Amino acid sequence: MTQQGQAAHFLGVDVGTGSARAGVFRPDGELIAHAKRDIALYREDGNIAEQSSENIWQAVCESVREAVAQSGVAPADIGGIGFDATCSLVVLDRDMQPLSISKTGDNNRNIIVWMDHRATEQAQQINAGGHTVLNYVGGTISPEMQTPKLLWLKTHMPDTYHAAGAFFDLPDYLTWRATGDLARSRCSVTCKWTYLGHEDRWDADFFKNVGLDELAREGFSRIGNRILDVGTALGQGLSAEAARDLGLQSQTPVAVSIIDAHAAGIGTVGAQGDYGDATARIGYVFGTSACTMSSSREGQFVPGVWGPYYAAMIPGLWLNEGGQSAAGEAIAHLVRCHPAYPDACERAKAAGLHVLSFLLNEIDALDLPADQIISLARQMVVVPEFLGNRAPFADPDARAVIAGLDLDDSMNGLIALYIAGISGLGYGLRQILEVQRENGVAPELVVISGGAGSHPVIKQLLADSCGLPLADTSCDEPVLLGSAMLGAVAAGAYENVPDAMQAMSRLGKVYTPASGPSAARHTQRYKAFEALQTAARLTRSEDQP
Repeated sequence: MTQQGQAAHFLGVDVGTGSARAGVFRPDGELIAHAKRDIALYREDGNIAEQSSENIWQAVCESVREAVAQSGVAPADIGGIGFDATCSLVVLDRDMQPLSISKTGDNNRNIIVWMDHRATEQAQQINAGGHTVLNYVGGTISPEMQTPKLLWLKTHMPDTYHAAGAFFDLPDYLTWRATGDLARSRCSVTCKWTYLGHEDRWDADFFKNVGLDELAREGFSRIGNRILDVGTALGQGLSAEAARDLGLQSQTPVAVSIIDAHAAGIGTVGAQGDYGDATARIGYVFGTSACTMSSSREGQFVPGVWGPYYAAMIPGLWLNEGGQSAAGEAIAHLVRCHPAYPDACERAKAAGLHVLSFLLNEIDALDLPADQIISLARQMVVVPEFLGNRAPFADPDARAVIAGLDLDDSMNGLIALYIAGISGLGYGLRQILEVQRENGVAPELVVISGGAGSHPVIKQLLADSCGLPLADTSCDEPVLLGSAMLGAVAAGAYENVPDAMQAMSRLGKVYTPASGPSAARHTQRYKAFEALQTAARLTRSEDQP
């Protein structure tokens, strides 16, 4: 255990798209307190999404202070800290101050958010080069990744690009802010920056070929030339300045960070329970977007699925990462399109509920057998690709399709659309599972995390539509737990990440997929789902935006 002994607690900090959260955990993984602060998101036309690193750090500090205060744990008893965040691009100047990436010129808007697709053209340019590095991102780089965004900056904001002193993935920015250590996480640079984790190197030829040759000439100093495994202790721990900001003790161990979806993987796929070890499970992180995390002992190339990434989530294992560019956000947008949505909002407000929670309560009140819930969708089939297809087609230009709409503008019609949307996400997961299985990655269990998938109805629908058993874990905050596990490893409480995963997480309820006629119904709907995707591709031409 740590120097503080058996009583030491560990702090997990998670920065998502809309909020910063902090949680205090016991060494066995029990969550004893957590807190949240909203963060600003600036949206502009053209799929632009921007944030502020200063706003995010302030939200982190406030959530940490509140969580620790609520826990009753003394700052001296926080044994280690782990950070995770979205894979957004943070830009600082040569004095390490925020530098604008926005047409507004506001230096506080210095983050290009992961969901920002301004660099779609640059991604296409990079893909056209066909460099071998692309083999490790499923063959096609996404505009969500950082290399296209760097190329966009160089092309459209060259003064910003050349004036920048550092480009960070947001998780690495947070650990730099906490410790002053410029080291980057193998997770972030391997998954989002084209670092070859299995060879411990950047490919200079790739950067030269795509037009970012100055990064190579500089020895990659602005994007990271010291790469460490997740959970490694950084520098001297928490700096005096950061300790004051966070209300903690200086020199508290701080772990090398991780991307938020990967923190969820750490917090779930190694949990105690049946269905084998982490390599027999796929993590499904259901939040604003959805991510799938599959670990294997040998690197497997899966077309359209990112990776294989070496040691990007669990040190020593390879990772294949897929998912959906819009998931929780897609469902929220979908239901807003229905005529009954305003009525649902009013009724939800009167009941003190979020509108989606209200709809789930309405479904529960019908008291249907679990495998019959899909009947509520009637003939509706939804391909919820409002923000493109992340996997397995790596198609940022894909768009949503809805079939089977009628004139029902009642609450029942809204529920039908909602159920069809959730099952559409499940069919997207099924596609990823199938293409992985064809290429040697065959998990036996889906382990879910993320607030958008917390209700039993959703879990059962996803199990039924993807065709695999689905489990949750005993911790209600597995993303925070994953980061806290890294803090525990950095503090020396556990020898390595797998040990922390096994000790601090446990599987919860397992949802068995439907069988018989209900399974056949899902198979038929899945065929319709794929046919709709094909139809959508036929409506597009190369000269269309």
